[in-house]
Amino acid sequence: MHMRSILLALTVVGMMAAEAPEARIENGKLKAVFYLPSAETGYYRGARFDWSGAMKSLNAQGHEYFGVWFNRYDPELHDAITGPVEEFLTGEEALGWSSAKVGGQFVRIGVGSLLKPDDKPFQRFGRYKVVDPGKWSVTQKKDRIVFLQDLKDNGSGYAYRYEKTVRFEGETMWIEHKLKNTGSQSILSETYNHNFFMIDGEPSGPNLEVKFAFAAHPDRDMSAMAAKVEDSKLTYHRTLAKGESVFTELRGFGEEAKDYDFRIENHKTRAGVRVRGDQPLSKLVFWSIPTVLSPEPYIKIDVAPGKTFHWQIRYDFYTF
Repeated sequence: MHMRSILLALTVVGMMAAEAPEARIENGKLKAVFYLPSAETGYYRGARFDWSGAMKSLNAQGHEYFGVWFNRYDPELHDAITGPVEEFLTGEEALGWSSAKVGGQFVRIGVGSLLKPDDKPFQRFGRYKVVDPGKWSVTQKKDRIVFLQDLKDNGSGYAYRYEKTVRFEGETMWIEHKLKNTGSQSILSETYNHNFFMIDGEPSGPNLEVKFAFAAHPDRDMSAMAAKVEDSKLTYHRTLAKGESVFTELRGFGEEAKDYDFRIENHKTRAGVRVRGDQPLSKLVFWSIPTVLSPEPYIKIDVAPGKTFHWQIRYDFYTF
């Protein structure tokens, strides 16, 4: 997508979401605009992604890292969201889906309690009615913002307090999480950050490169794709065409958190970001279309009733 098209998309989406609440933080090196969670007026009210932490913009040293990458905006559309954004899954389902009866409720962390409308298999990208979004609160200082969601037990035994802090420290952004299990059922899940990087609006192509900290290799044949993984790097040999995508799981990581470490660099504008987590990877997916690229690092979550699980992701922004 050309810059003119990206700007047009931003304008159209901006007009459609003009009433969505926002907040800003900055520290002199980094500045960001966040979309705030709201069941009534939030920019994103879908049933897939965590409602907290998505950014309208993040600027580091004059370079933009996130933004609108999609053509169609609808606040309830599953992926009408900007990065960095997280999703929680239990296997291939939502928390409590299998045990919920038709007409009962299941849970998506960061979204709330949702209605199970029928006995069909769970649709990860489906539209489900949010029955209870929980109680959201947001507090902020100049260089940080804290999102807090309290969800009560809906009869399923699942309840939690979810806290996400995004803070700036020099040219580093920290995303710090706390998930306290306030229900009677253990919370067994995986979570990942979809990221949705679009550094300076550069199309997915030869100017972009992803470097992994381990001996990464794809789980499938990529010969027909516009990208390859070789020598622990993902590179594009041509720019993706409209409607084209790159998708693969990546193997080769170990059981230590040190492998949750990758860099994305735009060799045209000389801007990059290094992403590190403090938990071991359970899975790593890579997906991109012409407008965006997304390393998706998964970690496991196991929280017994009354216990709290902590994890964090570090983003170091740089030029080269």
